[in-house]
Amino acid sequence: MTVWIDEPLWPAHGRLFAHLVSDVSLDELHAVARSQGLHPRSFDGDHYDVPQERWQACVDAGAVPTTGVDLARRLNASGLRLRKRKGERGVARVRAVRFPNGTSDVDLIASTRPAPDPQVFAAMVFVRDAAGDFAVVHSIRRDEWGCPGGWREPGESPVENAVREAFEETGLRLDPTDVHACGYERFTPVDRDEVITPDRPLLQVYRTMLPRHRPPITEGDDGIRATRWATPAELQALCGHLFWWPLALEIFADLRP
Repeated sequence: MTVWIDEPLWPAHGRLFAHLVSDVSLDELHAVARSQGLHPRSFDGDHYDVPQERWQACVDAGAVPTTGVDLARRLNASGLRLRKRKGERGVARVRAVRFPNGTSDVDLIASTRPAPDPQVFAAMVFVRDAAGDFAVVHSIRRDEWGCPGGWREPGESPVENAVREAFEETGLRLDPTDVHACGYERFTPVDRDEVITPDRPLLQVYRTMLPRHRPPITEGDDGIRATRWATPAELQALCGHLFWWPLALEIFADLRP
């Protein structure tokens, strides 16, 4: 076993927490966490938060005690660290996702803070109606259902990117002041990529709520095969197997089992 745990010195919610990490694989880390009954929501992208009262049980199960400095060093050296800003939640790292323009590892981060503007190459938006249904589109290029979104054009902000794509793909006119950041995806290409560069690796994710129930949507532009409204259960059936689904579960509590 190559699972490490630091001391429970980190305060949150009136308790002290330690960090549990693996320097070999996230699969190993998840297996140990499950064996100790750690809640899935205690996972923060590259580590589990372990409450002080569970620390000894993790050590008894084989986690090796170490200092916070050593734990951070091991995590950085392993390549498993998921970078995020303070207050953000690391949701998942998804390996080797195949896209039409190349294959990338993708980090999913939940955050109400917009991603740094110069680093954003694309945007997408979860559009929900007054009943909580989602506007979804079937992309010809990706051959799958998803939320409106696409690549950013020169001179437009990320939120303008999201509003434009939503209109082009569904005919829905979104109020930019009601379009709110809820996360982002960080792409690290593992082979040659035609679009993503090291200085622009982020896809900004937004959410918005419309005041009406299922307003009419168009058939979309020439990049869209079909459009529709989907209930939360239908959205899961359409998209629950896709790499970004864990981020949707983090953002929308009513999608969780």
